[in-house]
Amino acid sequence: MKSLFYKKFLLIIPVLIFSGCDEFLSTEPDSTRATISTPQQVSQLLTTAYPQANYIVFAEAMSDNVGDKGVGEDDKTNLASYIFQEVEATVDDSDSPDLYWAECYRAISVANQALQIIETSDDPSRFSAQRGEALLARAYAHFMLVTFFSKFYDPAQPNTNPGIPYVTEPETVVIKKYERKTVAYVYEMIEKDLLEGLPLISDGSYSVLKYHFNRAASYAFATRFYLVKKDYAKVLQYANQVFSEGSIADYLRPWNTTYSSMSPEELFNTYSRASENANLLLIETASTYARFVANYRYGLTYAKWLEISSGEGVIAGSANLIYPLYYRGDNNYFIPKLKEYFVRESVNAEIGLPYVMLPAFTAEEVLFNRAEANAYLGNTAAALADLNVFASKRVSNYNASKHVITTASIRSFFGTSNVRQGLVNTVLALKRIEFVQEGMRWFDIQRHGIEVEHETVFGAVITVPANDPRRVLQIPQSATISGIAQNDR
Repeated sequence: MKSLFYKKFLLIIPVLIFSGCDEFLSTEPDSTRATISTPQQVSQLLTTAYPQANYIVFAEAMSDNVGDKGVGEDDKTNLASYIFQEVEATVDDSDSPDLYWAECYRAISVANQALQIIETSDDPSRFSAQRGEALLARAYAHFMLVTFFSKFYDPAQPNTNPGIPYVTEPETVVIKKYERKTVAYVYEMIEKDLLEGLPLISDGSYSVLKYHFNRAASYAFATRFYLVKKDYAKVLQYANQVFSEGSIADYLRPWNTTYSSMSPEELFNTYSRASENANLLLIETASTYARFVANYRYGLTYAKWLEISSGEGVIAGSANLIYPLYYRGDNNYFIPKLKEYFVRESVNAEIGLPYVMLPAFTAEEVLFNRAEANAYLGNTAAALADLNVFASKRVSNYNASKHVITTASIRSFFGTSNVRQGLVNTVLALKRIEFVQEGMRWFDIQRHGIEVEHETVFGAVITVPANDPRRVLQIPQSATISGIAQNDR
């Protein structure tokens, strides 16, 4: 178990002291709060309106990207997630669901505080961009919460299962009662905030664009949201706006050119930088994931990598994707992506917090979202065009006339005559490779109802089909003090 020395969160501008570890949905008023009166001050406040915790450990461990090594880092979240049991880790434990829950609601509290400041100002019109960011940040945190802690949304169903509390106003009491309402209600509120906030976003409001919901990141969020809703026309609408100022190829990570000559340390230093074109939104998260990514007992094995990377076979011409696979000891594999930053509590302190910069939205995800939407809309040529642009940045010794994804190569690889399904399968296969060890696979598993099967070294097989309640994370026990019922698992 790895403690994060989790303490009360203090905003950069001391508006509120958030006691997230004690009351997950409660805040304690601070009588000494400073006055925030300018757009710049609200923008500074909003730098903390993002969940400063990481979901990758439990999302990756629940997915089909990992296997049981028999030995490895002893971590409660990694173990319980792999065997689909309730995670008995608290808000004080690094990368736990409880910590992620607490951080999402802390971020929501900040967004709501910013919105209240704007609404009660003498001239709210001056804060248009800040209002947009606050609405997007509030929508995003709620979206991530309902994704993990409620039954997954299905647009073909009424979605009457319990959602999560959608909080739209600052709290003025230490403990406030909440109700969960339905998943459908949560999605309605997310969409309301998203659509209201999108037109207000202004890139000129930020000193470091990638640390805020800039325009590209906001549109990327919209593509993820509407892909879940299966509103494919809107996925295309917003994806095209992400890449409106240049070729999509210019945004993709150059794995088979610039990246190919980098050492592991150089890759670690590059992957989650704000200067990397592929990164649309970066979130600073308190996390030990980068430290243990290769060593988790339930993690990426060589056999799993062979299974995952076999998706490259959909590309004609015997293509080899160039992702560099490294190892730390026996069967502990990793691709250099996320680096740990250790922040000491003070200059001379020996304790502090490890952080990871999380690429929350990337150009690659938007490309895949657009390709999948085009596939469902019957736009085969457009879907193939995006997939081939992706291949051009990933195939070793790429040859445009040789290494191509075609309907013929798709039919041959997947053994299907259904072009649409073959295209979707291609998107999922390549996306699985691209985002290995980033937790993204779990979203596709939920969205497509893919059955997960986990084997243990003792011979047990854990099978979790699409509607299994174990795919929904448990509401933290501490949240019950706010009247929130836990999930039936």
